Amino acid sequence: MSKNDYYETLGVSKTASESELKSAFRKLAMQYHPDRNPDNAEAEAKFKELNEAYQILSDAQKRAAYDRFGHNAFEQNGAGGGGFGFQGDFGASMSDIFDDLFGGLGGRTQRRQSDGRERGADLRFNLQISLEEAYHGKTATITIPTALSCDSCNGSGAQSGSKAKSCSTCNGFGRVRASQGFFAIERTCPKCQGRGQIIENPCRSCNGEGRVTKDRTLSVNIPRGVEEGTRIRLAGEGESGLRGGPAGDLYIFLSITAHRYFQREGADLYCRIPISMVTAALGGDVRVPMIDGEAQSVSVSEGTQSGRQIRIRGKGMPVLRSRDHGDLYIQVAVETPQNLTARQRDLLKEFDSESSRETQPESVGFFSKMKEFFTGTEEP
Repeated sequence: MSKNDYYETLGVSKTASESELKSAFRKLAMQYHPDRNPDNAEAEAKFKELNEAYQILSDAQKRAAYDRFGHNAFEQNGAGGGGFGFQGDFGASMSDIFDDLFGGLGGRTQRRQSDGRERGADLRFNLQISLEEAYHGKTATITIPTALSCDSCNGSGAQSGSKAKSCSTCNGFGRVRASQGFFAIERTCPKCQGRGQIIENPCRSCNGEGRVTKDRTLSVNIPRGVEEGTRIRLAGEGESGLRGGPAGDLYIFLSITAHRYFQREGADLYCRIPISMVTAALGGDVRVPMIDGEAQSVSVSEGTQSGRQIRIRGKGMPVLRSRDHGDLYIQVAVETPQNLTARQRDLLKEFDSESSRETQPESVGFFSKMKEFFTGTEEP
């Protein structure tokens, strides 16, 4: 049975560069790899064909022989002298490609540590703080349930006086290799579950895990200026590793409770302050609370309208890991008087009767324009 042309197999031209050959092979190998096509004989055959084509064309000497003599160059006593001989196992270049594609199926698989240790899991802790605490910073004390190294066996998982033995099935590698045709695939060892070791006499306190679950108390330094969702990483404060392995990390996610006076946008703060109608009309000073716990006098100018913002520089939140501060924006809300006495009503009516365009320019102007809109005439 005649073989297909190697260039056609990889879908490239005879002038294809080395990078074009590698790119074409990677794409097709990903598609037809047996791990992605279990029990598919056609895919397995196609994968073998791709492998053979790439091994020939990726080697400059073999490619030159193939371009000159075709498939005969690699047959015994062929026209090209038959000195190349196609190898059925993976070469170094093939190993590099399959390390990229399938995480090391080419023979350089990442394994667990040979002594069976495993890194502990990372942990997450949600911590809620107030806006004042975010402003000043604080040291918080938290208690978390976590897996700690077993004191009875010192994290080994084996009873005192005994120790783990190397797995006889995988010789301590945690992986076993199975051949399928001319290529091999590594899988997790079924006997030791990838640990590389077998504990014949497990510790009774931790059942061979090398760790037990306990509550642990930690102090966490929260810097000034943290925001909603800020993440603090405590290296090595997560779960202890399995059988004495390194510990994972602890990640603390911060949330900030809503404040009854201030709203935050980045490093800036916003505060709504009600003032009397008289203060808005005549002007005056108003005492305003600050996030640092102090109060500051703010001057309200004469004729201040509701909704006006007054900016106080540097009185916002501190910027994380910086000496800078945001600003405080005070929004003025003019309060309408309620529950008036008869005397107060009379005074307001008197004031209203003497009001003019100069004292109430916005309302007088607005209603004048409304009159023009409905009558179609303009006032002189």
